[in-house]
Amino acid sequence: MKTQHPNSSAWSSTASKRDAADTLKNFRDEFSFPMHDGRDVTYFCGNSLGLQPKRTQEYVIQELEDWRTFGVEGHFKARNPWYSYHRWFAEPLARIVGALPHEVVAMNSLTSNLHLAMVSFYRPTPERNKIIISGYEFPSDRYAVESQIRVHGFDPADALIEIQPAEGTSTLTTEQICDVIKEHGSSVALVMLSGVHFYTGQRFEIQQITACAKSVGASMGLDLAHAIGNVELELHDWGIDFAVWCSYKYLNAGPGAVGGLFIHEAYADRPDLPRFAGWWGNDEALRFTLQHNFVPTYGADGWQLSNAPVMNMVALRASLEIFQQAGFALLCKKREELSIFLHDVVSDVIADYPWARIISPSDPKQRGAQVSVAFDTHGRAIFDALIARGFVVDWRAPYVIRIAPVPLYNRFADIVELGNALTTIMQEFA
Repeated sequence: MKTQHPNSSAWSSTASKRDAADTLKNFRDEFSFPMHDGRDVTYFCGNSLGLQPKRTQEYVIQELEDWRTFGVEGHFKARNPWYSYHRWFAEPLARIVGALPHEVVAMNSLTSNLHLAMVSFYRPTPERNKIIISGYEFPSDRYAVESQIRVHGFDPADALIEIQPAEGTSTLTTEQICDVIKEHGSSVALVMLSGVHFYTGQRFEIQQITACAKSVGASMGLDLAHAIGNVELELHDWGIDFAVWCSYKYLNAGPGAVGGLFIHEAYADRPDLPRFAGWWGNDEALRFTLQHNFVPTYGADGWQLSNAPVMNMVALRASLEIFQQAGFALLCKKREELSIFLHDVVSDVIADYPWARIISPSDPKQRGAQVSVAFDTHGRAIFDALIARGFVVDWRAPYVIRIAPVPLYNRFADIVELGNALTTIMQEFA
């Protein structure tokens, strides 16, 4: 039985040249890899949980030391004072999502932030109450959307519009999405999409879709769980109303890490806008006067509820420092090159197997790092065999293996190793 694909030598040659020329290759050393049979795993799961930055442990210990040393006075005397801890994240997050610093805040978790944003931007009426989402969206988003519809007294069977791919396809076109928006017109209250779809890896054309949503008077919101730290974003210029994200995927902030929120500058000074309020969203000058009238602080900070969960945010700080050192534009360039190479290698491997196909867009501009491979049969067994060989990929029911090379810590050689392993495994099922 062959152990390598016929194109393996060509893959290896390409990978060797690209890895040698990679100006970002040393950032791999900033991360800790799980071990398998005495060696680092080949990790392609940053779309689910990013690897741990090595500096994270040092940063956590520092906060523990400051807590021990200062007690409550650490809010102002810690090396990174806890009272203002959340402010540090505004600049680096704004650069990654294409926003102004006062438009973003690190807080809570993704779904909590989605609910908080929908309180402000889903204001249904009997005439305008529909929410449009993409088909087969991540369950937590759908749960949140459905529950918001019900809380307002409407029925998701009527008010939730789910756009499914056309028969024989796996992804949506911008034209298809805009056609649905226009079809429902003035009854649409909110268009809520992912920046990058969790299942297929499709990257939506948000600027065009936002313009379409605005043309019918709808609000526009985004879930950036699979987009932030992965693809270029221009949230401010696109004119979306809000966006939410988690930080444990491409941002490498650890399990259950703090999430984030974007609120467009148009709403930065809108105390009349309905919201759920908490004391950390109150005007900072009034925060400790203990007044009972809520005066929201300017920008996205005005949606905060509670003070920063410092221990939870330390890993995000460690990771964002690495992003700043690497430069996000260079990371995006390498991400696209890795994704193209992965797509080509996997396409070669599965070409002779009609029961396997790539469902991510073939155009690299229409996807992020992730390449999703669907298997009509043997999919779970192939996934298990990859895991057993030390390749950490991701299984999503009912039949998809998701593979996501991350530019901060993946090499082109990793993709060659995956291609050769997948070749051997697939031959077992031929």
